[in-house]
Amino acid sequence: MCIGLAIMTYSLAHVYRIAALALQIVDQPNHRSAHYEVTPTGAGIAFVLTFAISLWLMNRAQSPQADVALLYSVLPALLLITVIGLIDDFKPLHWLVRAPIHFICSAWVIFKVGFPDLHLLGFTFESNILLLVFGAVSLVWLLNLYNFMDGIDGIATSEAVFVLLGATVVGWFVDADTSESVLALAAVCLGFLVINWPKARVFMGDGGSGFLGLILGSMALAEFLVPVWCWMILLGWFIADSGLTILIRLIRGEKVHEAHNLHAYQHLNRAVGTQRTLLIVQTVNIVWLLPLAYLAALAEEWGLLLLILALTPMLIYQFYCGAGQRSSRLMTER
Repeated sequence: MCIGLAIMTYSLAHVYRIAALALQIVDQPNHRSAHYEVTPTGAGIAFVLTFAISLWLMNRAQSPQADVALLYSVLPALLLITVIGLIDDFKPLHWLVRAPIHFICSAWVIFKVGFPDLHLLGFTFESNILLLVFGAVSLVWLLNLYNFMDGIDGIATSEAVFVLLGATVVGWFVDADTSESVLALAAVCLGFLVINWPKARVFMGDGGSGFLGLILGSMALAEFLVPVWCWMILLGWFIADSGLTILIRLIRGEKVHEAHNLHAYQHLNRAVGTQRTLLIVQTVNIVWLLPLAYLAALAEEWGLLLLILALTPMLIYQFYCGAGQRSSRLMTER
């Protein structure tokens, strides 16, 4: 099934590319861009539709897995986020229009998924209204974070593939049941990554990035395969880079909702090129974050401390790279 989903996504992305070029749904290069050619955007609809169809089919099974049924219940919110993102790709929407919809979709996910009990150093913090509100705000942040981090070819898609397969591998080692929905999402992302790899022939756009941010957040809060701490550690590069960049820009008094190119990965991209940047990010993911996620699965009560351990050296490195800063300490390649 996974191979078929990957092929279907790849094929749909090609069809979308032809249509987008004809309709001029394209991303024009500007002073902030990491690309130099006009490129079709909004192609994330290819993996969203493929995954939605596969989820519908899996949910129709006589006894669907619990994770499939749960994701199917939040599918309306995922699709609404995609539609708003597609509209934004075609005709940019003011953030005051997007924000309420983001909150509504996140609240729907919290209503269906809830917030997990947190186990920390021998204590258990049960879900309550404050944690539910915190969860909704976190989902809004995550879906926007994923949009912010989708600034160079392949980075958002490859990160999703790593997080999904990383959770699957850690789940195997701790004897968790295989998740059909996680593998299906990984498959459609792999299919899209082929056409999104540098030099990308299409961009996923806000619809695709928002969908990925919200669905990964949904899986984390539902604790698919592994505890929520593991999901946060696996997403560590994105969390650290976006969080540090926003913090530094806030300190300077900048409007954080405005577009920019000051993330650490963007400075890295200008210094060493896109493919080397992807290699650096994935090396950190596999060598540093994946083992810590496994430890967090073995000792959930130490999850927060392991998350802090995971983020600290990355924050230092990303600050050195220039996260949130006008200039970088790195030598520029071009």
